[in-house]
Amino acid sequence: MISLLLPASLLAQTSVVWTFDSLESIGGLAPHLLGKPRIIDTPVGKAIEFNGKTDAIYLDQHPLAGATTFTWEVLFRPDGDGAPEQRFFHLSALDPKTGADTQVRMLFETRLRKGGWCLDSYVSSTKGGLPLLNCDKIYPTDKWYVATTTYDGKMLRNYVNGELQGEGKLEFAPQDAGHTSIGTRINKRDYFKGAVRMSRFTRRAMQPAEFMKP
Repeated sequence: MISLLLPASLLAQTSVVWTFDSLESIGGLAPHLLGKPRIIDTPVGKAIEFNGKTDAIYLDQHPLAGATTFTWEVLFRPDGDGAPEQRFFHLSALDPKTGADTQVRMLFETRLRKGGWCLDSYVSSTKGGLPLLNCDKIYPTDKWYVATTTYDGKMLRNYVNGELQGEGKLEFAPQDAGHTSIGTRINKRDYFKGAVRMSRFTRRAMQPAEFMKP
């Protein structure tokens, strides 16, 4: 069951790491499986692969709830034969009164283009939101990448392998507790075709030299 209270242990940690090498436990949490995501061996270690149609994982935690600044990184592999728009990671805040999903969220998506893919990310709060999408920068599919979003209290930025994709000013309020979907939107749409190895959530804005490497 999802807890709508922010765990003190979570808030006390500078970084939380989720490694996707098990279907029984991820980051100490019991995953809820949709479809048949599977463990695979890859050059970067064991990872979870999603089929782009029915596979997803849900976790009963929003690891950046309550954060005022943050860095969110995902080590993933986008396949070249998926849908044009795919949500591969979604952090959703829940209404503390009703427990329902809200429009307050953080997310990563891929946009498949001829010859590769580009990164789409979005962060919102009760004060508004900001999308960052730059398809002038196209990367080959079927390779491993680190997608990153940072927020330093004023500027929101996103990166692929440490290369800046976009930035903009954002007025932001800490998000409420919630839950997470991997491989699809929180409402089970726009499934992801590819694999996810790891995600790190840090409660400060890191510099590119500190990011995970693919």
